[in-house]
Amino acid sequence: MIILVLLIATALAFDFTNGFHDTGTAMATSIATQALKPKTAVLLIGVLNLVGAFLSVEVAVTVTTSVLKVQDAKSGQLLPGIDASMGLTIIFAGLIGGILWNLLTWLFGIPSSSSHALFGGLIGAGLAALGFSGVNWPGVTQKVLIPAVAAPVIAGLVAACGTWLVYRITRKVLARRREQGFRWGQIATASLVALSHGTNDAQKTMGVIALALITSGHLTGDVKENGLPLWIIAYCAFASGLGTYLGGWRVIRTLGKGLVEIESPQGLAAEASSAAIILSSSAAGMALSTTHVATGSILGSGVGKPGAQVRWSVAGRMAVAWLITLPAAALVGALSYWLSYLIKDLTGSRLAGDGVIFAILVGLSGYMWWRAQQQKVDHSNVNADWDETTNSVVPAEVRQTTAGEPTKTASV
Repeated sequence: MIILVLLIATALAFDFTNGFHDTGTAMATSIATQALKPKTAVLLIGVLNLVGAFLSVEVAVTVTTSVLKVQDAKSGQLLPGIDASMGLTIIFAGLIGGILWNLLTWLFGIPSSSSHALFGGLIGAGLAALGFSGVNWPGVTQKVLIPAVAAPVIAGLVAACGTWLVYRITRKVLARRREQGFRWGQIATASLVALSHGTNDAQKTMGVIALALITSGHLTGDVKENGLPLWIIAYCAFASGLGTYLGGWRVIRTLGKGLVEIESPQGLAAEASSAAIILSSSAAGMALSTTHVATGSILGSGVGKPGAQVRWSVAGRMAVAWLITLPAAALVGALSYWLSYLIKDLTGSRLAGDGVIFAILVGLSGYMWWRAQQQKVDHSNVNADWDETTNSVVPAEVRQTTAGEPTKTASV
């Protein structure tokens, strides 16, 4: 029971990190174009993310059935050779892999996929515990890998076409009036992205908690047919909403300032593209990365505007992070499971093993949070000019102040 409580707390912690890591998915462009003030933007997305979490369970079903093979598809009973204690440790170790990768990429301002970090952690822990038979490879391929490749490409193409069309239609409108009009439109499209984010990303943690409860025998039945207990939905919605409200300013800065110097018509096109793709995938139960979709849309908006500047070096760094997210999180998940198993063998207590990996999670998470506070990015400097000489997410003035250098030449 103690392990189950620790697991649920860790799952909610993942949902929290997912919230602040993915705030930029919905609001980076609106903040960059000044359609919304930073604090107003994160409050709006926090509320709408919470609402969106109550609208669907399709993605939660995918998490419970399409990643790990720990239960019989018909009876819901655990497969032979897997007991509740082992099943909980697999899920626990997978969550640790997801959280640590989330925090590491957030520290460097890289908008990587929280979803793929979670799935990578679960896959790694499943492989460590059960071998290749412990992973539902057809489900992972159809529901995770194919959307991971297709979604950002489709989002980029749709946003590029939309951006080109917007500028074509409004070419005779004064630039100032065009900017002002599209800023109002951005409030609506950004809100739609925030709502759609809740229907997709918050569902993943609901699925993890449901899987843990099924594994421990506290939840039975078909999630798709019978739905989820209200308390799971409410807790996950609140954790995700709180995380988005606190704001992942580092990722917002990269998406809003680092990729493209974005204008409001581009922002509206990017947000409309993201919302359409995320909502349609949520309805189909596809656990795609909302971050990949948003990034593809923003890149597309840069390509679609004649003369726009796209920082391909920043995009390349993000692409590398995307490629290694699944294997990196899987490695951490596997190591976490092996460490827990080793300590269990030495002490005879599964709780001792899970307690140690939980303590390691808390320690590493605290260290990365502390490191971020040494060069803080927040609502006051999120729109500072991007330093192309370093492509660092930390504004030049903050870096110089930390290093004790004069700041008079810094551009804010």
